[in-house]
Amino acid sequence: MVDIISSSKNYQDLLTLLKGRIRTAQVRAASAVNQELVLLYWGIGKEILIRQKTEGWGAKVIDQLAKDLHQAFPEMRGFSPRNLKYMRALAEAWPDEAIVQQAAAQLPWFHNCILLDKVKNREERLWYIRQAIEHGWSRNVLVIHIESGLYRRQGKAVTNFQATLPPPQSDLAQQLLKDPYNFDFLTLTTEAHERDLEQGLIGHLRSFLLELGVGFAFVGSQVPLEVGGEDFKLDLLFYHLKLRCFVVIDLKMTAFKPEYAGKMNFYLSVVDDMLRHPDDKPSIGLVLCKSKNGIVAEYALRDIGKPLGISAFQHLEKLPEQLKGTLPTIEEIEAELAVQEGSSSE
Repeated sequence: MVDIISSSKNYQDLLTLLKGRIRTAQVRAASAVNQELVLLYWGIGKEILIRQKTEGWGAKVIDQLAKDLHQAFPEMRGFSPRNLKYMRALAEAWPDEAIVQQAAAQLPWFHNCILLDKVKNREERLWYIRQAIEHGWSRNVLVIHIESGLYRRQGKAVTNFQATLPPPQSDLAQQLLKDPYNFDFLTLTTEAHERDLEQGLIGHLRSFLLELGVGFAFVGSQVPLEVGGEDFKLDLLFYHLKLRCFVVIDLKMTAFKPEYAGKMNFYLSVVDDMLRHPDDKPSIGLVLCKSKNGIVAEYALRDIGKPLGISAFQHLEKLPEQLKGTLPTIEEIEAELAVQEGSSSE
């Protein structure tokens, strides 16, 4: 009888429902515990700051507190001198408890430690906190975005979105594009072509999607389009889940040229006619170039009817194969340095 009940659809539906509720409750409980922990640490840090100021205590008080707190609460971790210093730094960075509750306490403790270590500007730190909360960034992803300078790059592409998209879509689209894009996961020679760049990005698709940002879904590369009996191909095609539109990316291993905007305008017209669903928003184009002149880019977009952005990108460079043999190896450099040191000591 039990086996019959457990195998029935109604029972399985009930089990799925209860599992979902339990997992949701677990997440909420963990979140509540984390918030209380961060607020506790902030309170400890605040008291340390106040007492150091009023009593004139130096840094050694932290070592003594770490020892005494560990003895009082041996079952609790987190009272090391290093962690107490982070607590003091947290209270110093965020003197207003309301901001701690609304922002810092919404992130795990070690996320806050990373931000205290790597981001010194208060406004920039708050921006990363809000982005991490909104997108659920892990510690590693947070570090990657901080080290790539995402705060300074986000929303900086040259676009015509204000003229071609209605609000709030225009604002959202603007914030999604960066300048420059950081492709440091790629190593290309100075002689590389667009196809080499495209293959490199596809080969590192996970890193590429991380750099593009949340919401981009990969559709394809070298996507064929037939127009008037002629064949055309899109370098890269994505769909953005939040914007609800196709995003066409054209890759150029040269500086931006005005004619690139006209070509992208053509691509977007074709994609809107051939691929766009009636419920989709207008497709967006992004021309990614080796470099760009901002003024030239702005003029090129002025009378373009389709929503289009222009950004530069950067990547690691390696020497062309034919030059490698002409340069000294690491071993040769070290040998030469050893000879020079021997000569100077005589």
